[in-house]
Amino acid sequence: MYQFRPEKPDDHWEVEALYDTCFAPGREALSSYRLRDGIRPVPGLSRVARDEGGILAGAIRYWPVHIGKTDALLLGPVAVHPTRQGEGLGRDLIEDSLALAAPLGWDRVMLVGDAPYYGRFGFVRLDGVVMPPPTNPDRVLGRALVAGAWDGVRGDVTRWAD
Repeated sequence: MYQFRPEKPDDHWEVEALYDTCFAPGREALSSYRLRDGIRPVPGLSRVARDEGGILAGAIRYWPVHIGKTDALLLGPVAVHPTRQGEGLGRDLIEDSLALAAPLGWDRVMLVGDAPYYGRFGFVRLDGVVMPPPTNPDRVLGRALVAGAWDGVRGDVTRWAD
């Protein structure tokens, strides 16, 4: 049994250590990190999962980005501690957080990832949405949180600016 709650500032370094455990060295060199650098994760959507003893088992973060003049969420990273993988915790983190996004005013979410995995959650390839290089366009995926939210959305994905 896991407790899901919003990530708090006190969780930051523990979540970063989980990401270091789950992902290859150099993860911060990926193009998606250039969009995140210096930007705070979206409050309320960036979540942690802790077990009954309070041990961090998984985490998911969301970041605001622009696609042309359109706002979107960038999902990622999502990670589950290796000792907790295979329990459906990653699925639960994704579904839990996506259910919160539209009520918070977000219409669309995108990510860079594996289409067969994320397709289970309604993500499809986004034609015309361009991540900074070097990103494989086949891995740029999106999901509408509101019907038609991706209709006509095209352009470069850029850093959030208020």
